[in-house]
Amino acid sequence: MSLLNIEELKKNHNTSYLAGVLERLNREEAQVCEMMGEDDDLHEMAKEELKSIQKQKEDVEKQIQNILDKNIEEEKIANEIVLEVRAGAGGNEASLFAWELAHMYELFSVIKGWQCKITYESKNELGGYKEVSFEIKGKDVYKEMRYETGVHRVQRIPATEKNGRVHTSTASVAVLPIRKKISFEINPNDLEMEYSRSGGKGGQNVNKVETAVRLIHKPTGIDVRSTNERSQLANREKALMILTAKLQQLEEEKEAKKYSGDRKAQIGTGDRSEKIRTYNFSQDRVTDHRIKKSWHNLPKIMLGYIEEIIIALQSGEIGSEEE
Repeated sequence: MSLLNIEELKKNHNTSYLAGVLERLNREEAQVCEMMGEDDDLHEMAKEELKSIQKQKEDVEKQIQNILDKNIEEEKIANEIVLEVRAGAGGNEASLFAWELAHMYELFSVIKGWQCKITYESKNELGGYKEVSFEIKGKDVYKEMRYETGVHRVQRIPATEKNGRVHTSTASVAVLPIRKKISFEINPNDLEMEYSRSGGKGGQNVNKVETAVRLIHKPTGIDVRSTNERSQLANREKALMILTAKLQQLEEEKEAKKYSGDRKAQIGTGDRSEKIRTYNFSQDRVTDHRIKKSWHNLPKIMLGYIEEIIIALQSGEIGSEEE
């Protein structure tokens, strides 16, 4: 007996037509069963008819279930993310590299037609990023960006290097999906909220009023900031959205037992020894160490042309790593 709720299926535009077909087949099945009980002479013919109806029902139910499964899968693949980039080991050079990575993702978002907006940024005196957070919206954005999570390493001669030595620096990237449905609620008593004046875009009002928001989740110690919205309320809502995404992912990591639950397990410590990808400017090469594959034309890649890398990671294609 089918457990599908026809009335609920009618409300879903993806399954409404098939729900109507299933409803009709249920009526026909009931009529044939009634006929079998009333007329022994028609029993065999009705039996064959019943088999045909039940086969049709089975096919329709499979189609409906496939649609429902696909809807569930689409809910898991978020079309909105928070992307964070933080400077790691390497001082000012690491901050400059963090800015370049962030700019690369901004340009990639433009190429893909996604919406990309900075929610928080902290720069050093050279204009590099100590930390930056983006909100990115678009079709399949999490599906395409999720493998960017990890420590990215750069090898090059800095502009300030007098002896021509190659320096190694790192920046950490974290990709957090924003999902429509969440499996938990945040207890307001677990939150600590701080307000400050924003130094970001938005006109004179931003700098006069305490619009910037910092949220701290006391049980985990996770804190998030939002500074680039025009009002305190908007920044608070944005910060809460980002915090929810972080806590949701933390829960999923615990359930999957793939990570320790510490935020460092997702984005790494920023140490030189931890890396997922190396950008070697002197050799004009990017190498992803997880799939042992390299690409050339680094200037173009840094302008956001990373689609080839994204596709290779999604397919899990293994190459031969160049060092």
